[in-house]
Amino acid sequence: MKIQSLSASLLAILAFASSASSATPGLQMTTELAHPRLPADKKMTAYLKVGLLGDEPPASKKRPPVNVAIVIDKSSSMAGDRIRDAREAAKQAIDLLSPEDIVSVVAYDSTVKTISSAAPLKDPAAVKAAIDKIQAGGMTALFAGVSKASEELRKHKNPDQVSRIILLSDGMANVGPATTEELGRLGVALAKENVSVSTLGLGLGYNEDLMTELALRSDGNHTFIQDSAALATVFQSEFGDLLSIVAQRLQVRIQCAEGIRPVRVLGLEADIENQTVTLNLNQLYAQQQRAILLEVEVPAGAKDTDADVASVTVSYIENATGKEQQISNRSVARRVSDAALVVASLNKSVMEDVAILIATEKEALAVKLNDEGRHAEAMKAYTDAAVWTAQQGKDLQSEKLNLLNTSQIQRQELFKEGGASANQARKMSKEADVKNRIGKSLSR
Repeated sequence: MKIQSLSASLLAILAFASSASSATPGLQMTTELAHPRLPADKKMTAYLKVGLLGDEPPASKKRPPVNVAIVIDKSSSMAGDRIRDAREAAKQAIDLLSPEDIVSVVAYDSTVKTISSAAPLKDPAAVKAAIDKIQAGGMTALFAGVSKASEELRKHKNPDQVSRIILLSDGMANVGPATTEELGRLGVALAKENVSVSTLGLGLGYNEDLMTELALRSDGNHTFIQDSAALATVFQSEFGDLLSIVAQRLQVRIQCAEGIRPVRVLGLEADIENQTVTLNLNQLYAQQQRAILLEVEVPAGAKDTDADVASVTVSYIENATGKEQQISNRSVARRVSDAALVVASLNKSVMEDVAILIATEKEALAVKLNDEGRHAEAMKAYTDAAVWTAQQGKDLQSEKLNLLNTSQIQRQELFKEGGASANQARKMSKEADVKNRIGKSLSR
């Protein structure tokens, strides 16, 4: 009888909607709870996932023009194959653009020079010829290079236009502002202008803290490139993303129900004021999946009753038309008295996303401890992170977590070797941190 009762209860779970979905032009949204069944007799920490999926752009509509600035480090460390491969990658990227797209090229060493001023791409050959003249020599004025690129973007700035800076550097910023805080503030300022910065770090000599901070604060991407021969592929990927944007200037507003306490958003910056959580995203690509994971505290309540958790509204600009769009959903849980029903209601897909970001936090702690010279503690933190991720992968039967665990172990082994290997591991870890936060797969 007990088995029959549990089976009937499980059927009831299936009948209860554990997620809600909506769609408007440009994107689809889902709201899901990690546990759509919550205990009635005690408060519980729960996770709400707001999932965004970019649609394929309409085949019948012409892609709106983009405004892109390519920024190339031409300091002395870029001499030889690196500057040659950078020139070739930039020229191949130019071939992906249309005559209506706005393009500028900036190069920097100790000073900054505009190689090709912002203008519609009417003469690609002239832009490529200008790129071919870039030669390496000097120091690294990274901040000034990005600032000059933003000036070029503003010459043709349209509030509804996709604007992007693609920054390549292989060295430490050693001319002008060069702290993580200064680059972070620059990223925030650019994000307010709807400009994202994708940062490409080449080799082992660049400062990954500066590059990842600039990318994260502007809602851009970061890629660690070990060999300049891979630059063309990375540029192609970045421009592919840029040219497939379907929504921009997204604002996500989560209004928690009475009694529900929002705790934090995993992996992303957000404003939390009383019951309201707000965060902004610069853009969403076609077929890109982004997850906003909100940790909440749900109080106890009467059994066998529905509990409103939150309502979610996303407003954005549909890129194909330039029109403002809005999409809404709500999330509801069911309070039950049987703990087995709570466990059985687990949404493994949501918990997989939660586990990836918690694993990312655990690895970031190991990196921080190592930076502080607390090497034994760092190795223990790395081991703890890998063990935790492995257990989550097993419990959730998650291939993603198993792959993350494999890469964590690889980075841990490199850290143990010290020297250049530890430097490589740190850059790999920082790259993984950014990509896990923005929901972008690693290329390796």
